[in-house]
Amino acid sequence: MHANGIRFHAVEAGPADPSAPLVVLLHGFADFWWSWRHQLTALADAGYRTVAMDLRGYGDTDKPPRGYDGWTLAGDVAGLIRALGHTDATLVGHADGGLVCWSTAVLHPRLVRSIALVSSPHPIALKRAVLRDRAQRGALLPSFLSYQLPWRPERVLTRNGGAEVERLLRERSGEQWQRSDEFTEVVDRARTAIQIPGAAHCSLEYQRWAFRSQWRPDGRRFMKAMNKALTIPVLQIHGQDDPYVLAAALRHDNRWAPGRRLHTVAGAGHYAHRERPAEVTAELAEFLTR
Repeated sequence: MHANGIRFHAVEAGPADPSAPLVVLLHGFADFWWSWRHQLTALADAGYRTVAMDLRGYGDTDKPPRGYDGWTLAGDVAGLIRALGHTDATLVGHADGGLVCWSTAVLHPRLVRSIALVSSPHPIALKRAVLRDRAQRGALLPSFLSYQLPWRPERVLTRNGGAEVERLLRERSGEQWQRSDEFTEVVDRARTAIQIPGAAHCSLEYQRWAFRSQWRPDGRRFMKAMNKALTIPVLQIHGQDDPYVLAAALRHDNRWAPGRRLHTVAGAGHYAHRERPAEVTAELAEFLTR
């Protein structure tokens, strides 16, 4: 479907009826819509029109040379909601997809009913945690800074059949999931997806804008716009053993989401929705009924 000037690939389940509540699922870095397959079908069975999209630059979605800033990404989701014929939606996002949830909720408030986030602090909270917390700085900055180099990170992500994506999945997830049969399939699909022409470069453009814009007027305007408390329901889901986004980064999210609910998933790492799909889906289903 077309929205915000480009063509998006999305997978839909549930009633194709504008009267059915819409839930939009947004994946994280070096990923694609399939990461939400468990929640896609389960929430559809519960009566929600559920849509998992490939974000700008990923999967089968168009890969334009620009538009990987917070403003445009929020416009993408807003346009998708309208293209689907709805007036609002609940947004569910993991990592980078969660940051798109935050920005869409702030910049397009009439279109967002509620947001649920997996390992995705408010962008200001994450920035402050990186600056003030040594452990969070050590967990996030090495890879984040390495992505700022031109061209080399693209080669790292795609060489040896996407082996770097497998390394990231293993490094950031819990051991129990890694021993499962499903993990093998996840790795195979993720390695294939990052090798789609342009996908690696586009995924890195998210990281590059997030860093480089901090010293530019557009980045300062974005962070100023984001410094606003949401009045909608917010659910935070966090893997207890997440080595990449630490619990300290979520500590001050209440400032931007008063009354937010925090659910910690024991034994899960950075990919709680994939590592413990039944628990995360149940938490989302309960959240959606409120």
